[in-house]
Formats: sequence, structure tokens, C-alpha cells
Amino acid sequence: MRTAPRTAHSTPRPARSQPFALLLRGLAVLLGLALAGTLGPAAAQAADRGQEAQAQARATGLHISDGRLVEGNGNDFVMRGINHAHAWYPGETQSLADIKATGANTVRVVLSDGYRWDRNSPADVASVIGRCKANRLICVLEVHDTTGYGEDSAAGTLDHAADYWISLKDVLDGEEDYVVINIGNEPWGNTDPAGWTAPTTAAIQKLRAAGFAHTIMVDAPNWGQDWEGVMRAAARSVYDADTTGNLIFSIHMYSVYNTADKITDYLHSFVNAGLPLLIGEFGGPADQYGDPDEDTMMATAEELGLGYLAWSWSGNTDPILDLVLNFDPARPSSWGERVFHGPNGIGETSREATVFGGGGQGDTEAPTAPGTPTASAVTASSATLSWAAATDNVGVTAYDVVRVGGGSETKVASSTTTSASVTGLSAGTAYSFAVYARDAAGNRSARSGTVAVTTEAGGGTPGGTCSVGYRLIGEWPGGFQGEITIGNTGTAAVDGWTLGFAFADGQAITNMWGGTPAQTGGMVSVTPASYTSTIAAGGSVTVGFTGSLSGGNTAPTTFTLNGASCNTA
Repeated sequence: MRTAPRTAHSTPRPARSQPFALLLRGLAVLLGLALAGTLGPAAAQAADRGQEAQAQARATGLHISDGRLVEGNGNDFVMRGINHAHAWYPGETQSLADIKATGANTVRVVLSDGYRWDRNSPADVASVIGRCKANRLICVLEVHDTTGYGEDSAAGTLDHAADYWISLKDVLDGEEDYVVINIGNEPWGNTDPAGWTAPTTAAIQKLRAAGFAHTIMVDAPNWGQDWEGVMRAAARSVYDADTTGNLIFSIHMYSVYNTADKITDYLHSFVNAGLPLLIGEFGGPADQYGDPDEDTMMATAEELGLGYLAWSWSGNTDPILDLVLNFDPARPSSWGERVFHGPNGIGETSREATVFGGGGQGDTEAPTAPGTPTASAVTASSATLSWAAATDNVGVTAYDVVRVGGGSETKVASSTTTSASVTGLSAGTAYSFAVYARDAAGNRSARSGTVAVTTEAGGGTPGGTCSVGYRLIGEWPGGFQGEITIGNTGTAAVDGWTLGFAFADGQAITNMWGGTPAQTGGMVSVTPASYTSTIAAGGSVTVGFTGSLSGGNTAPTTFTLNGASCNTA
């Protein structure tokens, strides 16, 4: 969960070993060797058995090796995933399959230990894990109640979160190949962030004492962003306090990380120290605190082989961070398009965990091309496309429908089945569509053949007797507010309508009043609210909205109402 810092920051470099400390360490090693020589054969064999047992513990399921997260078979595993707010939207269980369809290999699931929100029960957590596995996703489970402890009086402690994990031990045992335990989300605010170190260490040790062998993830203080460098400076001592060595640090990157230097400096500091790290949350859209540099975050994570988990699938109180609108995978936001399909995004870089029986990083075989699509149910503003399934050596996980024209392609729909509905089309217009198949490892097929579709000419009311005025109310970094006035220039009332238009610069509607938007790529269709459904002859209705920006903000100039073209006011 994003919370911006309240003061400026500078990040100290990690502590370095001093010569005297190195001398003491060397003496300790020598003493250990001398003592081993005096133990005798039985004691030496016991020590060997202890070391072997510890090595086996380290290799249980997902674990850390040489500062990297690896699977039980030793394969490097780089998380490419999405955060999902299960605790607040427990009915949105389809989201895990939809997240998988983006090509993600990991989902970070918001849970509650009951301190602040309704407690997720053992049965519910077991169901979540089962759904993750069924969708071939590694499952990072996190307690969100700890968010901002020390500054937010409603937040719970890491100790309380650790007790919750212990209460789930029967559910979690045996899932070490599939589950990472993120003890608590952003478990310290900006008040005395140095207080983070001791309770974090204690919570780790409490879980190890209870017998957990899972990889444990710990979030940074300063609302996860560590802008005062506390986790960075203490990381070595916290890591060494974990007897298994299976600990990974999580940095959350939002508006604090608004320059390439800040991002690369932080990520490289952990890699250079041989300490495991991932970006457990990050956002791209600008807000009142600044504009995160998500391009550098994603590029550097790919360069260094570090995981990242984008925030978040849907349902944010700040909708600019929704990757898809209203939990609908066919309505990705501009932020979602960036994460799913942009440079160094999930579609380009995700590789499925080998524990699911797929090729993982070794799976380089793309699916075959899907069959040429056929069109049905063509209207003035939509069409349904169907195609023959592609095949793959492991399995096809999703299909992408693209509009083809002018030597370029635009993705207009995604589906986990062999059909999809394309909406937001203009009346009386010729289109060409094709389909790609994707597998779990992120390999994409060759493009299918194309199908030509010409939408109906339209003609429902008002049959061309309409006018539309589009007005920009205000604009700020990463966002804007607009207003659309729809006029009825005919002689009969319009009862029910659909407005169609297109954004040219990647804008995305994040909230609307007076209507309900549906958006695929730049294509937008709007249906009315109950109080704007009827437009009297000679009358008008107005809808307002806020939107996100990733580039320019060219106003749309062509509008249709019920499939018929409108004059622009």
C-alpha cells in the first residue's frame, strides 16, 4: 500500500566491516577449527550431521542461495507478479486466474490477522494457496494489519502477525515450494524507523523457533520505502539472525524513487552486498508527492535479476493504481498496460516456476499460432471473435487479440478461452483483427491470420441528431479531469444510449460520474447512469471523469452515440 514520506531523505550506505572486526572473525574461525580437532570422531560426525541437516533445511522448497531466491531444484526464480487485495475483496477469487493470464508467475496476496480487519481463516488461506497452485502461481502471503506501525495508531505489531502465521502452521507446512511468508506489510511508519530492526528480527526468530522452513520476506520501514536507510544499514545483521538463511528483503518503491540514481543505488547496494532483495510493491502513476520512475525500476530489476510485484490488481481507493478497472481483465488501465506489455514488463520477462512441471526458465518453445479468427454478433460498436486453439509443449495460458492496421498493432482484448468480445468500435468502420497465444513462461506465438470486420452503420436513436462537447477541467502530473456534454438535437427523446470515442495518447479513465465507462486500449464506451439515461429533445446530459496520463493529453474529436456520428460542440 502506497504511503508517501513526510520529509526529505538521504540514504546512507551499508555498514562496512572494520579491520578489528575482521581480525576477531578470523580468530573465531581458527578457534573453531582447533576445537573441531579436539572433539574426537563421534563429536566431529555429529557436527557433520548438523551441517548436513542445516544444508537440507536451506534447500527446502523456495530458498536463498548465494544471495538469490531459487527453487528447491536450484533454479533461479525471479518474481514477476502482481499484488491482490484478497482481504478486502474475498469474493474476487477469479482474479488469480486473471492475474495468471497476464503472464505473471507470482501473486502477493493481502491477508488480515484480525487486528485491524476481518481475520482470514485457515480454511480461507488454504483455499487461496490452492487457487495459486491451480493457476501455477507462486503465492506470497502478507499480513496487512501492520502497515505504518508507530505512526498509524490502528496498526498491529509484527509479533501479533507472527502469532497469526503460527496459527496457520498446519495450513502452511508442506507448501514451502509454493509459498513465501511476508511477515507484515510496511511494518513501520516514519516515526523512529530505527525501531523496526529489533521487532523484525524477533518475529523472524519466532517463526523459525516454531519450525517454519519457508522463505520469509520482510518489508522495510518508512511505509516500506526505507527513505532513511534503516533496512539498508541493518540488513546484514537481520539476515544473519535467521538460522536458515532463507530471508529476503522487500523494498516498496513509489514517489520517493523518482530518479534513476535513487533506484539503481538502492538496488545495487543489496546485490553488491550479496543480500537477497526484491521490489515487493511499486507504482508508476504520478501523485501529489512526485512521479515514480517505474521505467528504471523495471529495467534495473531485469538487469540485476531481481523480482518485482506491481501494486495492484484492482479496487484501490486511489484508482490510478488499479492495473485493471473494476476487476475486469478486459479493461486494463494505462498503468496495467505498462506493467503487462511494456518494456521489461511481465509479458516480456516472466518465467513460470519449474515446480509446476513446466519449462520455467528453460521453456523457450512458443505456442503454435491460433487459428484465423471468425467474427460473429457484429454490431455498430462491437464484435465477437472466435478461433481454433493453439498448442504448446507445456500449455497455453492466454490469448491476446490485436487490431491490425497501418503497419502497427494495438491490443484490444485478452482471453483465457478461444473467444473474446471487442467493444468500443465505431459504426460503419472496417477493422482487421488477429490473435496471439501465450504460454506460462511468457513465450508468444506467431500471429494468426487476420479477419476483416465491418461494423454496422448504426442508426438507433438519435440517428445522427446528437452533439458532444468535450472539456478539460484540470490537469496535473499523471492525471486530469474532464467533462463530456451530450446533446440531443433531434425531435424525440433518447431513452438509453452508448457513447463511443477514443483516446490517442494512452489516457485511461479511472473514475466517472453520470455514466459507466468501459475501456480497451484507447477505445472507450460509456453507458448512462440512471439519472442521465434519458436525454430530452433539445436537451443534454453531462458526465464527468478523472483519468490517468502516461504521455500527452490530446482531446478526442470523434464521437458516436448509439453507433451514429455526432457533431462536436
